[in-house]
Amino acid sequence: MSDYKTFSRTDHQGVSVIQFDHPPINLMDRELFIDLLKLAKALEADTETRVVIFRSANPAFFIAHYDLGSQLTQPGPPLPEGQASLMSQLFTRFSRLPQVTIGELRGRARGAGSEFLLALDMRFASRENAVLGQPEIAVGLLPGAGGTVRLSQLLGRGRALEVCLGGDDFDADTAAQYGWINRAVPDAQLEELCMTLARRIASFPASGIAHVKAVVDQVSPAHPAALINESQRFGADMNSAQTLERVQWMMDNGGQVDSLMERELGTQVARFPD
Repeated sequence: MSDYKTFSRTDHQGVSVIQFDHPPINLMDRELFIDLLKLAKALEADTETRVVIFRSANPAFFIAHYDLGSQLTQPGPPLPEGQASLMSQLFTRFSRLPQVTIGELRGRARGAGSEFLLALDMRFASRENAVLGQPEIAVGLLPGAGGTVRLSQLLGRGRALEVCLGGDDFDADTAAQYGWINRAVPDAQLEELCMTLARRIASFPASGIAHVKAVVDQVSPAHPAALINESQRFGADMNSAQTLERVQWMMDNGGQVDSLMERELGTQVARFPD
C-alpha cells in the first residue's frame, strides 16, 4: 500500500517520480498538503535519491490551486505574527531539499500549484497543454505561498507585477520567455526530456550535485522576511468580506471541479459581476 493518498512515488536508480492523482483537479487541499509534508520529511532523510520529478496523472491539471472553498466552511486561525504560513514554510522546505527537483508541467498550475513549481529547482512545460497563472488578485489576495517573492526573483519587477496584478493565464511559450519555466517543449517530448535530464544528473557524484546546489542557493534564496510579509498580508485578507464574497461566487459558478470556470480560470474570474 502506498504511503500517500494523493500521489504515487516510484524510484529507480537515484530518480524518484512523484505523480499527482487527486481527483477531480489535484486541488491543493488538506490531504495533498499532508502528503507533501510527509514527502518532504522523507526526502530530507533520503540519501539514495538524487533527483525528483513531479508530474500529474491528470493531463488537464497539474495542481489546480489552493482549496479556497475550505475558507467558506472552515476558516483557518489567524496567522501568528512574524511567521510565514504553513504552506509557504512547506514550499520553502521543498526549495531546500538535498535532491534536484524538476517540475514536469502538463495541464494547469495556478495559485499554489504555480507556487509549488516555483519552489522547485527546474520547470519544463508542455507547449500545447501547460497553463500557469496567479489569479489570487481576482478575489482580493496576493500569491501567499512564495509566488510574489519568487516570481519577482525569476521574472523581474515588471513581469512579476503583470502576472500578479493581471491575474491572467499564461501559456508555456510566454512563461519560458519570461523565465517562469526553463523551457517549453512539444508535449510528446516532455516526459523524455525530464527523465533524460534526471538520469543524467543522477549519474554524477552526489558531492558535486550538493556543492552546485549549495552555492546556487547562497545567491538565489527567497528572502525569509519577504516570505513572512507575503504570508501575513495573505492571511489578513483571506477572511475579508470582499474576498469571501468573490470566493463564494467562484464556487457557485463551477469552482474546484472540472468545469469551464477551472479550465479558463484566468478569463472567468475577471467576470465577477459589479
